[in-house]
Parts: sequence; structure tokens; C-alpha cells
Amino acid sequence: MSAAMAAHLSVVTAQSPSLSAARQSVIHLYRDFQRGVPEIMRTHQVDMPMSMIRTKIREEFERHRDVKDLAVIDILLFKGRQEYQETMNAWKQETHLMRYFIKDDAPPKPQGFLEKFLAGRD
Repeated sequence: MSAAMAAHLSVVTAQSPSLSAARQSVIHLYRDFQRGVPEIMRTHQVDMPMSMIRTKIREEFERHRDVKDLAVIDILLFKGRQEYQETMNAWKQETHLMRYFIKDDAPPKPQGFLEKFLAGRD
């Protein structure tokens, strides 16, 4: 893959001048992810319904819905753009994508000594 092909998804990182500008950037990133779902499924050969992937994308964005600090929003935007570029350029492998879905299905880890002991952990 040439550098020009990989760079077509890159975006210059900049500080948002206001919360409304940051909001527009977040909406733009969200729409890019949602539009990219068919490509993600085809590229990574994901064997799950498209609606499940779209729901997980929405959950990830909803998790940070209440963030009001502009600097934190800019960092989250940078990380989101990076995730998008890595996913769309197939720099992530299928196992990296599946980690988003496995987290929810795993049983809770034992917390106390007795629970760990009964679960067979140190």
C-alpha cells in the first residue's frame, strides 16, 4: 500500500475553537464510522449482523456523551479518527475488532479473595 492510499483517510489534528465546532467534528466522525460499516464487514470478513456493529459504534460514542471539556473532546476525536483510519486501512486485524464485542459477553471478574479462590485464580 502506498503512502498516498493510506493518507486519504488522514485528517489534520487541530484544536476545536468551540464546543459547537467539536460537536460537528464528532458528528462527522460518527457518520464516517456508520458509512464505513459495509466496508469494514467486507474488508475484515466480520461474521455478524450489520446492525450489531452499528449498535456497538453508537454505544462507544454514547459512552462519552457527557464530556464537556474541550481538550478531552479533542483527544477523543483524535483517538476516534485514529481508530477509523486503522480500521478502514485494514491495519487492524479481525481479533482487534472482535475485542469490542467480547468485552460485553465476558462474565465479571472475581473481586475478592474468596471469589478468586473459588474461581481458581491466584
